[in-house]
Amino acid sequence: MRRLRLLHALSVHGTVTAAAEALHVTSPAVSQQLAALEREAGVALVERDGRRLALTRAGHVLAAHTQLVLDQLAAAEADLASLRTSVSGVVRIGAFVSVAALLPRVIQVLRSEHGSDVDLFVHEMEPEASLPALRRGDVDIAVVHSYNIMPRDLPPSCESHELFVEPVNVALPLSDPLVQQDSVDLSVLADRPWIMPRTDASCHELTQRACGAAGFVPRAQAYCDDFGVMCGLVEAGLGVALVPSVARRPGVALRPLKQQVFRTVSAVVRNRADGQPAVRAVLEQLRQV
Repeated sequence: MRRLRLLHALSVHGTVTAAAEALHVTSPAVSQQLAALEREAGVALVERDGRRLALTRAGHVLAAHTQLVLDQLAAAEADLASLRTSVSGVVRIGAFVSVAALLPRVIQVLRSEHGSDVDLFVHEMEPEASLPALRRGDVDIAVVHSYNIMPRDLPPSCESHELFVEPVNVALPLSDPLVQQDSVDLSVLADRPWIMPRTDASCHELTQRACGAAGFVPRAQAYCDDFGVMCGLVEAGLGVALVPSVARRPGVALRPLKQQVFRTVSAVVRNRADGQPAVRAVLEQLRQV
């Protein structure tokens, strides 16, 4: 099982060095154990790809079977943990910025109910980073978002717990005439400057797709990642933006789109991890907050 874990770590992390760091062993030890595993399997599991080791077809097959074995072990651990009466443990959570701002309330409730028995570590990261981190085991919960026009794939052996669904709105200055409308057709904003998320963010792709469906390419006047900053720039008159309802702030009017777009916020965990009492407690507080 130890050797299978090493093979699986190589498939997830991509390099011997990263696999060794993840499992707290040395790189030579990984190479030696993989060589021993190959002798036991009777088939080549890894091969040289330039300066790194890559899995062969047989290696990928065995790594996939190993994932099933690891999932079953995790389920056994979760079932045993669920029988404990005490709630304690370390829970590492990766959350994107607009939800990370709500985590202090989660921590306050956890401290009031469980004291320091539940130790929460918070990492601010976008879903593009938190989901791979979840699969690697760097975090226990990834709080992610997806849009109805942009579904998001889950990593293997993970499950999603929906927290809430909210509409995506166009953010306008309070003085804008469109504020008087109940909803806004994006096509009327084709000539406006836009406040856009950075180009490598999924929220940027959302704006591109929504505006594209309305028949135009948005003209970016500014790029930033924080919805609060985006709304501040809208309030200052620099442009308009698409933001979820959680970004609401004084000085900016949010109006729903006629071509409705929704954002779903979910907490993703590895299979059966919600059976762990500490993880279950954090998930419950996330739902309530």
